[in-house]
Amino acid sequence: MPKLTCLTAPLIVLTALTLTSCSTTSVEQYEATALTSYIWQVKYANNLTNAPQPRIENFGTASVLNRNGLKPAGAVIGPDNQGLWWPTVPPRPSIDEVEQRKKPQEEAGKPELQKTVKYQITYGVGEQQKTLPTNYDVYRQVVKAYPSRTPLELTFGLNDDSVEKAEPVGK
Repeated sequence: MPKLTCLTAPLIVLTALTLTSCSTTSVEQYEATALTSYIWQVKYANNLTNAPQPRIENFGTASVLNRNGLKPAGAVIGPDNQGLWWPTVPPRPSIDEVEQRKKPQEEAGKPELQKTVKYQITYGVGEQQKTLPTNYDVYRQVVKAYPSRTPLELTFGLNDDSVEKAEPVGK
């Protein structure tokens, strides 16, 4: 292995920083969405207490799409402490439904209600629209900026495949 000199070590660090740095862009057209979902899940395994990866079956599910913090049609719960609206909880699976999906020698766990949120941002770049995954903080920043259409500076994640940060331009 070649020896690192005083000149090559900083070059390697600089190259690594350049490859992992995040790009930014300013946008005036944007929309943030949060898909809130409830889903009933049941775990199945030959031994539920020792199974490293039990099989998971999904049962009833319900979702609503939050746009820019406004109450979506079909939302009945909310807004919660994060400003999100939720659908009606789907019916819990019956014991018959749970047992129908059980394979021989398997145990079935109890139905568990899972809550998930999937955040995305859509923004205009020239004549094009781009949609990328994002996080709660970006969603909230868009919700606050949306009514006045304040321009935002978006900071992208690695390979520009997500939006990690949104800030009002000039702040």
